[in-house]
Amino acid sequence: MATKTIYVCTNCHEKHIAWSGKCPSCGSWNSLEEMEVEKKPQKAKSDNLNLITNRTKKLKEVNIDSSTRIITGIEEFDRTIGGGLVRDSVSILTARPGVGKSTLLLELADQLAKKGIKIMYIAGEESESQIKQRALRIMDDISENIYIISTNSMDIALSEMEKIDPQVVFLDSIQTVYLSEYTQRAGSPTQTIECANAFVNACKNPMKPKAGIMIGHMTKQDTLAGLMTLEHLVDTVMYLEGESDTPLRVLRTTKNRFGYTGEIGLFSMSEEGLKQVTNPSEYFLTSRDKPVEGSALSVIKEGSRILTVEVESLVSQSFTPYPIRIGDSIKKDQLNTLISILEQRAGINLYDKNVILKTTGGLRLNEQSVNLSIMMSIVSSVLKVGISPKTVFIAEVGLTGELKRVPQIENRIAELDRMGFEKVYIAKGSRNTKGLKNIQVIEFDNINQVIKDLF
Repeated sequence: MATKTIYVCTNCHEKHIAWSGKCPSCGSWNSLEEMEVEKKPQKAKSDNLNLITNRTKKLKEVNIDSSTRIITGIEEFDRTIGGGLVRDSVSILTARPGVGKSTLLLELADQLAKKGIKIMYIAGEESESQIKQRALRIMDDISENIYIISTNSMDIALSEMEKIDPQVVFLDSIQTVYLSEYTQRAGSPTQTIECANAFVNACKNPMKPKAGIMIGHMTKQDTLAGLMTLEHLVDTVMYLEGESDTPLRVLRTTKNRFGYTGEIGLFSMSEEGLKQVTNPSEYFLTSRDKPVEGSALSVIKEGSRILTVEVESLVSQSFTPYPIRIGDSIKKDQLNTLISILEQRAGINLYDKNVILKTTGGLRLNEQSVNLSIMMSIVSSVLKVGISPKTVFIAEVGLTGELKRVPQIENRIAELDRMGFEKVYIAKGSRNTKGLKNIQVIEFDNINQVIKDLF
């Protein structure tokens, strides 16, 4: 019979896969003793055939399972995941350290517990007392329906899940837990995938379905750490975006089996935790009465949400051979491309100028529809002429300087008309301009025509 080595604490009898001077569970020193145990033989696949109840059937005869959702009460979160947590689904949430992953889970736990839903919080990174201190800051009153366990052992966590039988389970985080069956350390590819598999299987148990959310670590490249298999295992992948020096937090889905991919939820980080942003204009637009040079407005579409954003540019004389190009809201290559188009197609000299670009609120611009507004903000800064705060630009700009059409332009313009904007510049032939009440739609072929008309 094959054996493996584990380490058992003589004080708390907790099992660990690696030796350390201090027991991770009880904190006692020099208490881990080596022990040889027998490996449990894995059941052959044929042994599990009798557990299979499903049989092949015609697709036409399949019944549609309209899974009921758990409404969390946090509208921005529910919007992002498609209308609430599906009862037998597993999601993974990732973000940079300190952005607010654990805070978001505690706020979800608070709202769900108030509805009588039993919550289990598995903490692999923090102690129970640390989490309670954060909970006291966030919650008015800690509900009796919230259970917590601080452990790195996935075996113990699964056992407690079976015992407590919660409706919603949070695991913080998947890279900090391990299964004793495997000798690799916690966080290794094998442990991460096997622990995730075990968590998914427990949540999708047809007899006791649970909604589960795992926290995953983020790499330096702002992607989910670990093998791509981890993303394939779960139903929803969520990113919580934001910078530590700004309050805005954007919750974004990059995969969703139960809703639209690309939906976003907006939050603001405060001392009391994450607060929903119900009026995005407060963060993405600056309220002003007269034009200011270097500012231009555009409209972006995030999932089903249409947002009006403000782009700000600062152009200054460079006294070095290599001018500075900074764009915290777009990729540097995209900024350099738009600057090159302005120089070559519009005759705006920027070879000896520093160009700094940002958006109000710190929102990242992923759509090409903001190209025209970025270029107009740069031209405004160069010419030192302000643009009316009631004017908006929606168009992609090609390398030829021509304006390109933008998807769903009619919905964007209708939203601007509803909000009371007066002018919008778009590519020629983009839409039928009938039926608008307040806004004037101005269509042009290329960027030179826009500059000539505007300035």
